[in-house]
Amino acid sequence: MGETVAVELTRHHGLGNDFLITFADDVPPDGVDLARRLCDRIDGIGADGLVFGTPVGGSGDATWRFTLFNSDGSSAEVSGNGLRCFGQALLRREATGTTGLEVVVETPAGDRRITVDGSTSDLEVEAEVEMGAAAAGPSIEGIQIDLGGVQVRAAHSIDFGNPHLVLLVDDPDDVDLAVAGPVTESFFAPTGCNVHLVSVVDRSTVRMRTWERGAGLTMACGSGACAAAHVLHGKGLVDDVVEVRMPGGAATVMVGDTVRLAGTATFVDSHTVDLGDDQVGVPGNGVPGTEVPANG
Repeated sequence: MGETVAVELTRHHGLGNDFLITFADDVPPDGVDLARRLCDRIDGIGADGLVFGTPVGGSGDATWRFTLFNSDGSSAEVSGNGLRCFGQALLRREATGTTGLEVVVETPAGDRRITVDGSTSDLEVEAEVEMGAAAAGPSIEGIQIDLGGVQVRAAHSIDFGNPHLVLLVDDPDDVDLAVAGPVTESFFAPTGCNVHLVSVVDRSTVRMRTWERGAGLTMACGSGACAAAHVLHGKGLVDDVVEVRMPGGAATVMVGDTVRLAGTATFVDSHTVDLGDDQVGVPGNGVPGTEVPANG
């Protein structure tokens, strides 16, 4: 029989965009397979991604490293909602009664500062992350966009450490994004790209739906909200502070040299998962362990 390893995870969501988070000395070599298995919504726990928090040494500002695998096992450089959830997970590791947290986290896209307003016992907290500056995204020259007859008013490619395609339309709900999303993303293979349908409600409010690379349709996308706000601000359509309304709820984006993303992060439940050597990385084996619900 193989050796059994117990892994402690907490599940959090940022506006319905949910993540399993665990802390370890190092990211395990089978992290890709673990993400596929644990994030599976039928045979696993279920989530849009799996985050490993590992300690950072040295003289830099960052004290933790953020490593995210999407539910399909692919790597993501950064995630606005994932980082806000990570901030809540870090706060919950503090001594009981601790209120508030500010931490610098290392990601493959660079350091990100997270500020959490809440306590260790709060199921829902307010969390803000500095997402850095926008950069040019992948080329869209020659791209063919078919939204099932819905007109694209403008298309822009933006990078916030991860790639985004922002498509301005009259009404995001008019598009079958489950069909149009993967077809549009295929233009960016093999790297992939997050695809966002956005419309302007007024100068302080926009609506957005997302097809997220590695996860498919998601309830919200934090870095995508930043990309949308940045693009629309550059076109003179919105002000510096923008509420981005997504299926899972609304986030606030503050556009500037450093773009900031704010919104709620919510603790869902805790899991202790026993992973045997012969089970790790094998999708569909089920996930034995215990679950502590959010009201437990």
